[in-house]
Amino acid sequence: MTNVEFPPNWFDANYYQHGLETGKSNYQNYRWIPELTIPLAMTIIDYLEIKRHHFILDLGCALGYLVKAFRLLHRQAWGADVSDYALTNTDLSIRNYCFNSNSSEILKRRFDFCVAKDIFEHLSISTLKETIHLLEYTKTIFAVIPLGKDGQYIAPTNNMDKSHVICEDMNWWRKTFSDLGLTVEEYRYQINGIKDAYYKDYPEAHGFFVLTR
Repeated sequence: MTNVEFPPNWFDANYYQHGLETGKSNYQNYRWIPELTIPLAMTIIDYLEIKRHHFILDLGCALGYLVKAFRLLHRQAWGADVSDYALTNTDLSIRNYCFNSNSSEILKRRFDFCVAKDIFEHLSISTLKETIHLLEYTKTIFAVIPLGKDGQYIAPTNNMDKSHVICEDMNWWRKTFSDLGLTVEEYRYQINGIKDAYYKDYPEAHGFFVLTR
């Protein structure tokens, strides 16, 4: 684990579109794939029991595809990200719902749910603490985090993203969330419909956390 965090401009076109060839990430030709993202959004809706009147924040929304899927499923979703590249390339249909998390007050708004999928591992400890503090008006945080052991991520593909900062196991994350004042309502290694491709070979590669205050 390191405490060195990558700057927002790291998450550029090379990160999202040419990650494999540039060595920045495991993304390649990152794009809207409705047959994958809409079922993912529906799985999250079902798992968290998100109703139409609830407000959702997709933290680290990238190009906004999960926000788009939520809204296609008639959920009130917004997104926040640090990447100027991602935010300027979001789908026109949801561009007005996605904001720069470093230059807006969106994290301080009241949300029923915050979805933080593959996000917290990119943050330094100090930024993680600050982010949890800024989300003080959010009722429930749903976090999906790649887990590590002995300084390496359990799933080899998660080691390919150079912007990953925190590489820890389930117990470390549970304690950290508790120390930050969150109640760990639920934690598990698998949720059917999310990251299913990992379960055969790496069943404990990711942690799924439901956190409340």
